Amino acid sequence: MHFPDRTEVEDLIGPQPAPTFARVEYDPPTETLADPLAETRSELDALPLEELDEGATVAVGVGSRGIHMIDEITAEAVAALEDRGFEPVLVPAMGSHGGATPEGQLEILEALGITEERMGAPIEATMDVERLDEVEIGGTETPVYFSAAALEADAVLVINRVKPHTNFSGRLESGLCKMLTVGLGKQRGAQAFHSTALKEGYVPTIESLTEVIRESTPLLGGIALVENFHEEIGHLEAIPADDLEEREPPLLERAYDEMATLPTDELDLLVVDEIGKEISGAGMDTNVIGRYRVVNAPDPETPEVKLIYVRGLTKKTKGNGNGIGLADVTRRAAVEQLDLQKVYANALTSGSLAKAKLPPVAPDDELAMRVALNGLGGYDPETVRIAWIENTEQLEEFRISEALLEELDDVVTVLEREELVYEDGTARFEPVSE
Repeated sequence: MHFPDRTEVEDLIGPQPAPTFARVEYDPPTETLADPLAETRSELDALPLEELDEGATVAVGVGSRGIHMIDEITAEAVAALEDRGFEPVLVPAMGSHGGATPEGQLEILEALGITEERMGAPIEATMDVERLDEVEIGGTETPVYFSAAALEADAVLVINRVKPHTNFSGRLESGLCKMLTVGLGKQRGAQAFHSTALKEGYVPTIESLTEVIRESTPLLGGIALVENFHEEIGHLEAIPADDLEEREPPLLERAYDEMATLPTDELDLLVVDEIGKEISGAGMDTNVIGRYRVVNAPDPETPEVKLIYVRGLTKKTKGNGNGIGLADVTRRAAVEQLDLQKVYANALTSGSLAKAKLPPVAPDDELAMRVALNGLGGYDPETVRIAWIENTEQLEEFRISEALLEELDDVVTVLEREELVYEDGTARFEPVSE
């Protein structure tokens, strides 16, 4: 596909004067767990491990998100299980991620620091599943699939972060239950889940499938992690299988209270340096950008962001740019990073097709900013409200336009005044002498 180069589009929209920016620090009060590894080991006592025979195999489901210390916490859980006389085996619990292939899922785990050598345990990455049952949800018959590798073990537990989801809201969102129903369902289970969830609702689907899985598998429960504003572990808790649906909602409330967000609910333009699956299932946290773009799920009322410019992908996402469709403009450098097989595997499985669409593609930053600023209508550098972030996970330090700084002066600390300049069309910031 040919995307217009600079000579073909630069005369369509004239240069736009940029506002002055301030690089700021945002540090709201939060709590961090002092010793997550010690907590991991001690919390395992809350699970019914005493019911297992010595030498029992325990399948440990882990996923594809960039969770704080996920490699260390997983390694600690593996070591603690071994110390108790069990044989842990790791099973990727990430649905269709990694292009829905064993090799792709192993690649994602390696990017997160989870390898057989480092964990001291084998990884069974097969995409094979077994059909456990069929359940009626609303008026829809839904097959329930579960990882064949996990079913071969004597017991199953999952490790995951409890957090607001990127497609919907409810008493259960991202967490242990969703990892069981979608992640360990592999591609077939994830596709069946999303097909029903889009019609009947995500929460009823999660609840119904979790019940079937609990009754049909040797499920111990899981280790739930809650991160704070700084994306560090604020709380860690092991939850037995019977208590999953009761304990996750209060943990989700805590996650909502402490999640990383920008200190404003209204923006004219949000510039995002990178998106990726390890940051969010949608590449960008939809609770930061205020966009779901999902059938039968209205976008949240806040935050309200008029336009989004995405500049590129993270290395760890390995080309899966699912979420690029949430942007209003991107640049050629981002498109060249896309692995469309992985993007399509993700989008077709989830049924969330809008996230895989390509927005207008500009040849470089300078033209992309022209397109975005012109698209605001009546653009004025003195009043435009712009935030420029690395990604939706790293929100401790970012850049904002001067007009936005006037509104946020009491909640952010100015580190430096800067001006936006371009070098061969690529954006960079230079300090402004005061």
